[in-house]
Amino acid sequence: MADRPEIPGTLRALMREIGPIWRENVSEHVQLMIDQFSPLLSGAPKEGVTVTRGVTYGDHPRQQFDVYSPNHANDMRPAVLFVHGGAFVDGNRNRSDEIYGNVHYCFARHGIVGVNIGYRLAGDGRYPAATEDVAAVVGWVQRNAAELKIDSSRVFLMGHSAGAAHTGSYVYDQRFRPEDGTGIAGHIVVSGRVRADNRPDNPNARKVEKYYGDDASFLDRVSPVSHVDGASVPTFVAWGEFENPLIDVYCSELLYRLAVAKGKTPPSLWLRGHNHTSTIAHLNTADNVLECAILDFIRNPS
Repeated sequence: MADRPEIPGTLRALMREIGPIWRENVSEHVQLMIDQFSPLLSGAPKEGVTVTRGVTYGDHPRQQFDVYSPNHANDMRPAVLFVHGGAFVDGNRNRSDEIYGNVHYCFARHGIVGVNIGYRLAGDGRYPAATEDVAAVVGWVQRNAAELKIDSSRVFLMGHSAGAAHTGSYVYDQRFRPEDGTGIAGHIVVSGRVRADNRPDNPNARKVEKYYGDDASFLDRVSPVSHVDGASVPTFVAWGEFENPLIDVYCSELLYRLAVAKGKTPPSLWLRGHNHTSTIAHLNTADNVLECAILDFIRNPS
């Protein structure tokens, strides 16, 4: 594979500088990382991948997805369906010209089909609208797997930040599972808000309420972590050293609940020096620790 860009020392230094104060201005720091990683990723390799943009699966403008297909793979291959974050009220499947396409270029160059999912935000539909959108795309991919050269038994769902709240609801909450199963071989959580909360120490509490409402008991009942059981799909969990407040706590809670339910600890990764945004924005750079861990999970989702 062609060389991928190194994260420069100046950016590493900036990440170390803002890490301890990340929570003091989350939105500003998120945008700073988008602005820093986007030009870096513009130099990342993209050859050997065909991108089909704007596939429609519903009436709302956000109900679209992009497909990243590897050109070199002849056999049926796995697929990763990715759901972006944005604190339930913001975000886009193409946050910039490079993010979150970097996720799919990274895996497509390993022979994995990428599906970059857009979905309705809180202003367009409250809970469970986004989970219903995820379910619709999973169904679409399963119905069209042969045409896309996807092995329907190796379809993985991946969520970042609030995106993992929606993917987690789909894979763990039986109310959203089709009668014939989830159609998902494994769940990949990166910096995932897998518990919905409106705690006073959550700076995004009001945004959570715009999607779920403000009843704390309801928030607990609909949280993905509340629906984990021994039959839950295999799961991989990763998060950064410098997270949005409570994200690391809830990723740890997900691991604990899965471990108790299944009798073994799921695979996980703690990313030193990374923050809530860089955990996903650095994919397709030369920093491949997370990439290798996810690829290993896709090869053996146990």
